[in-house]
Amino acid sequence: MAAPAEPFSCLNEVDLFADLSPQEIQALDVMAPARLFRRGELLFSQSQPATALFILKSGRVRVFRIAEDGKALTMAILEPGAVFGEMMLVGQRMYDNYAEAIEDSAICQLSVEDVERFLLSDPRIAIRISHLLGEQVARLEERLTNLALRPLAAQVASTLLKLGDAAAPPRFGQARTIRLTHEQLAGLLGASREATSKVMSDLAARKAIRQGRGRIVIQDRDMLHRLARSTA
Repeated sequence: MAAPAEPFSCLNEVDLFADLSPQEIQALDVMAPARLFRRGELLFSQSQPATALFILKSGRVRVFRIAEDGKALTMAILEPGAVFGEMMLVGQRMYDNYAEAIEDSAICQLSVEDVERFLLSDPRIAIRISHLLGEQVARLEERLTNLALRPLAAQVASTLLKLGDAAAPPRFGQARTIRLTHEQLAGLLGASREATSKVMSDLAARKAIRQGRGRIVIQDRDMLHRLARSTA
């Protein structure tokens, strides 16, 4: 790990700290040293756990776990602004999980002591943490429902819509681009790569999406919405 070439604030543009003044953010930022994790580098794992709160400033991180059969199941693909980690004080558990940078990522880290002293003691941040955890539980419940009741095509469509909404805003009139391989999407859905690729090829043939190398562009949101609601 190495420090980024240019200094930056890990706390700016993170919803958790939206109520803080620039002066407060500057003071807190001193506690969160920046690190650059290279693509493929693990932030933490079963063999190297980390009791800390991570803030993703740039890049992307995959949180996954290994099933008994050795298959990797992706729990989430995190975009800039995400707050995650093994932090019992705020109700987050990463036990048995791995976190891997899937592209070069700038990440800040807060210790247990920092979180307890500076975050939980501030009612503004404590309330946002509560809301954040509630949203995470709701997303997990929705995902479990999709895995149990919806066909793979509906899961793919729903996931693409969510990833499209979370993608970086387009520039100069370009469409939002989802940076994801079929293998990564399959891991996120708990499905095989072959089955996922088949669904993606069908969506591309129907002009719902356009595919490139590790990139997906949504062309017909209405079609994806209809597929996401289907049960057969």
